[in-house]
Amino acid sequence: MTVQENTPQENTPQEPIVQKDLTQSVQFYSTGAIGMATFLGGPLIGGYLIRENYRMLQEEKKGKQALLWGIAITILVFGGLLLLPASVLDRLPSYVLPAIFAGVASWIVEVKQGAILRQHKEQNRAFYSNWKAAGLALIAALIQVVLIFVTAFFLPNDPAYETYQTQLDVFTQNEQKTLVFYDDLYTKPNRVLLYELEEIALPLWKENLQLINQTAQLENLPKELREHNDKLRTYSELRIEAFELFKRALSEDTDQYDSEIQVIHEKIDQLLNELN
Repeated sequence: MTVQENTPQENTPQEPIVQKDLTQSVQFYSTGAIGMATFLGGPLIGGYLIRENYRMLQEEKKGKQALLWGIAITILVFGGLLLLPASVLDRLPSYVLPAIFAGVASWIVEVKQGAILRQHKEQNRAFYSNWKAAGLALIAALIQVVLIFVTAFFLPNDPAYETYQTQLDVFTQNEQKTLVFYDDLYTKPNRVLLYELEEIALPLWKENLQLINQTAQLENLPKELREHNDKLRTYSELRIEAFELFKRALSEDTDQYDSEIQVIHEKIDQLLNELN
């Protein structure tokens, strides 16, 4: 009889006890911590933290899948951003993608791990701090920034940049040729100065103005280059205006335009400070 009474106790299933104690001595990253970290560091850190939770649950396969998804989404997103026209990126608020990533990561955690995390919290068991999640997120962000710069360095240059730089080189060469006029202003006779204005300075600045108008038509020209272009256009117009006044003053052999020329040069100096 003693043997028969003990046999059922020895065959009693132990699975409920294992499930109950599964998370007793481990720590998890909370849904909020993973969402916040994903906002700061992107899908890569989101996938990594979800993987860490799965590792605590001894579900290595699901953990690896979460990490691989984080890596894959990171590559796809940032690869796509490198290929998008700058004009599109300029219109995209900086917080949109991080907010989407954070929302999706939080939803995945809630669906896949929400029940066990709530139970863990109800039993007053430990979670990793949000500070730790944020620190890991910043490390992940730094890694991604480095990778983006390295990738961008090896990618072919944007044709818009190359064309713009070529035009800008011509612009600078023309500018240098015309500024010789100021060196000659008090050393050369009026007829030589008028020749320089009519044959060199004015034609080259009009050419520069055409170059600027041409570069403005380039597709996918980044916002900073468009703004730089606008200032160069104003600069070119001021140079033309100044040289036209010099021409009139020399032709009429008068100094009545000196005050106007001075005002224009003050505007030019201000623009040059902004451009530099």
